Amino acid sequence: MKQETKGIIFLLLSSFFFAMMGATVKSVPNIPISQKIFFRNLVGLIITGSILIKNKEGLVGSNVKLLILRSLFGLLGVAANFYAISKLPLSDAALLNRMSPFFLILISLMFLKENVTRYQIYAMVIALLGAGFVMKPQFDYTIIPALIGLSSAIFAAAGYASVRQLRLYSSPNAIVFFFCGFSCLSTTPFMLMGDFIVPSIKELIFLLLIGLSATGAQIFMTTGYRFAPASRLAIYGYTNIIFATILGILFWGEYPDLLSITGGLLIILGGFINYVVINNGNFNQSPKTIREE
Repeated sequence: MKQETKGIIFLLLSSFFFAMMGATVKSVPNIPISQKIFFRNLVGLIITGSILIKNKEGLVGSNVKLLILRSLFGLLGVAANFYAISKLPLSDAALLNRMSPFFLILISLMFLKENVTRYQIYAMVIALLGAGFVMKPQFDYTIIPALIGLSSAIFAAAGYASVRQLRLYSSPNAIVFFFCGFSCLSTTPFMLMGDFIVPSIKELIFLLLIGLSATGAQIFMTTGYRFAPASRLAIYGYTNIIFATILGILFWGEYPDLLSITGGLLIILGGFINYVVINNGNFNQSPKTIREE
């Protein structure tokens, strides 16, 4: 089996487990978001901590300030995504969350001073148009969950941009370990102040499944990128939308309407354009970047 094929398989498994995480989050509507976030990260904290100890790696990198910034963005992104999942159809929440690569393009241009081609800007505009179809704005309070869902993509993109810088100071496992620990500590005060419900056996199983599916998704994604460059595999992350749609139909009868389908196709089209640009070498060999025009 080719190395890239192995990478594709692992990315598909990662997308499936991310969709499963969303489904398990939605399956316990009575559990507070802070409690869900705590369990999501508790499992990851234990697993990554065990790996770091086994490999005798440092638990914290050399740039704590950047680790805190990355963890804060990540925590806000997870909280916004969990809220959107609880209020929107699972497929819509997944679609809005998959806008993060396009916001990363904008952040890369504005703050990291990286070259961004005009075609990537076109891709971002197409994806934003798609997000508009998914959100179906009515300009009243009903749009709030969709806006929060979109903000999860913005926070996620900011977190990814921080990880780009953190790779110089910390190992991937250390970054995940710090994020999980930061998230557990940050949500503990909310639970102590009453934002906590003693779960039933069924709810406890789902809470553990949130953590297991999220950790599994991260592990499969990290493993997949060992077999091929991220630019070759990133497009397969959009299968998360397909898996989320199937799970939403199977468990909640959430059939996407025409606007959501149209928006989803536009977001995927934007992702495909960005994929083609990067893999054709236009990202590094563009005759003109946005900053040069």
